[in-house]
Amino acid sequence: MQRPGFWDDQEAATRASAAHARAQRRLRTFRELEAEAGDLGELAEMAEGDEEMASELSAQLATVERRLDELEEARLFSGAYDAGDAVVSVHAGAGGTDSQDWAEMLLRMYLRWAEGRGFEVEMKEASPGEEAGLKSATFIARGENAYGLFAAERGVHRLVRISPFDSSARRHTSFAQLDVGPLVDEGVEVEIDDADLRIDTYRASGAGGQHVNKTDSAVRITHIPTGVVVQCQNERSQTQNKAMAMRFLRSKLIELEERKRAEELAKVRGEVKDVAWGSQIRSYFLHPDQRVKDHRTGHEVGDAQRVLDGDLDDFIRDFLNKTAASSAS
Repeated sequence: MQRPGFWDDQEAATRASAAHARAQRRLRTFRELEAEAGDLGELAEMAEGDEEMASELSAQLATVERRLDELEEARLFSGAYDAGDAVVSVHAGAGGTDSQDWAEMLLRMYLRWAEGRGFEVEMKEASPGEEAGLKSATFIARGENAYGLFAAERGVHRLVRISPFDSSARRHTSFAQLDVGPLVDEGVEVEIDDADLRIDTYRASGAGGQHVNKTDSAVRITHIPTGVVVQCQNERSQTQNKAMAMRFLRSKLIELEERKRAEELAKVRGEVKDVAWGSQIRSYFLHPDQRVKDHRTGHEVGDAQRVLDGDLDDFIRDFLNKTAASSAS
């Protein structure tokens, strides 16, 4: 970073600076953990027969365990894009208003979780449902290991509840899907033929000011060979929306390649598992009981509302640990 001309290439310099910042944060965490762990022995001796010191020891142990969990979590990320930012999309499944309402609930859950992790979130598109909820929404999550963490949540999420939209108060099952791709810069090569693209413009929906409401500034791009569709409506102009939508498309195509590699690897290992990332990964029950169960790991929580408020770390850590163990075997 101190070489002459380092900043001549702005994109390369930005990537190097981000990598340096990540390394510094990890090193700082390790040094703080090392110092705190070093104090535990002396504190344990002082805590014998002293309730106040014993309480301080307990708090110190909890801090060390939390920092150790952070380092253990960082160890689980080895993919090419894991450390970077993520493009996250929520899509309502079949089921009309109930599924669209569930998609909005899922979006809220992930925004709350991202906020708790300290990620910076930028909403880029939100298509409201006909009566309630969302048909789809896309946001960018920026922060350390954002892609690696969100990728652990990729798949179909199932909700079972008494429908608030059913006058007979019957139980309904709704589905929504989370898609996640890495936010890649122009330096990452993705082969895209302009002839394979269909580009449509449309009037942005929802809040956005007079300009958004009066012009066809929103952009939808369809990649014909794969059927991938991306859209963006929250930038200031159609040109900016198109540029961002192209970044989303590159992200989606990389995600498809990552999926193919995972499926091939699973076949080689003889695994019969949910490598198809569109498969159901978790069920959220609000009736007749309140619980959330992850079908990949068996992890279950009896407080569904806590999970819907963004308490996802245990689910994600269990899945990452299982995936790491599977890769090592």
